[in-house]
Amino acid sequence: MSAALKIQQQAMQEAVCARADPTEPEALLQEPATGLAIYREAYSARLLAALRDNFTVLQRALGDADFDALGLAYIQARPSRQPSIRWFGADLAAFMADQYADQLTHPCMVEFARMDWALRAAFDSADAPVLRFEQVAATATEDWPALVFSLQPSVHLLAMNWAIEPAWSALRAHEPGSDEAGPVLSEPAALDHHLLVWREGLETYWRSLEPLEAQLLQALAAGQNFEAICQQAALTVGADQAAAAVVQALQGWLARGLLSDVQSRAS
Repeated sequence: MSAALKIQQQAMQEAVCARADPTEPEALLQEPATGLAIYREAYSARLLAALRDNFTVLQRALGDADFDALGLAYIQARPSRQPSIRWFGADLAAFMADQYADQLTHPCMVEFARMDWALRAAFDSADAPVLRFEQVAATATEDWPALVFSLQPSVHLLAMNWAIEPAWSALRAHEPGSDEAGPVLSEPAALDHHLLVWREGLETYWRSLEPLEAQLLQALAAGQNFEAICQQAALTVGADQAAAAVVQALQGWLARGLLSDVQSRAS
């Protein structure tokens, strides 16, 4: 590739992606004004389509016009930097919470974006072996305090401030363009809680967590061993119930395939 051609290609990319004015438009296009505008609009349309695909429920919550306005503002403020279009939208929730906050119809829309993205990320996550109950049950009693469990790559724990889950489910179940009327939604209540997102096979799942389970899962995700997690549980349920509470939580996580490995690590 000649140096001149490389310079032209870089200028064209910058002109299309960053909407900068090319220094030598005639060298880029035969009809520079019209041709460059077509490339720019096609590029923006492709990015907007990617956002619609990644944030299906958010789009339904906002409506087409408001979602497209958000998407175009995001494209302008946060140009795509990844080779794969799959990851365009990774900063949308942060953009909504910061630069776009005053233009949102409700602050809970940020959490619709976070939930959509977490589910898509869970679907695309790497595969890992599933830790089985039998592997854990074979551990000697004296070795339990040092056990450290690893989560599946698909597992995400989201700190939420609004109870959006009922609205999210209703919007996800309704297909736009169908004969049925859209769901009538009430305003989500303010609620500090955690949402668990994960994948089993080719299906993604989510559920809201009770405070104790969220606390234990955070401790496990931070790499704490069984003994330390029990100490965390004791702060809520008391020392005499702590181990039983942690074991019960572990049984649930193992049943849903949320864990991938266990190792021994003393405090």
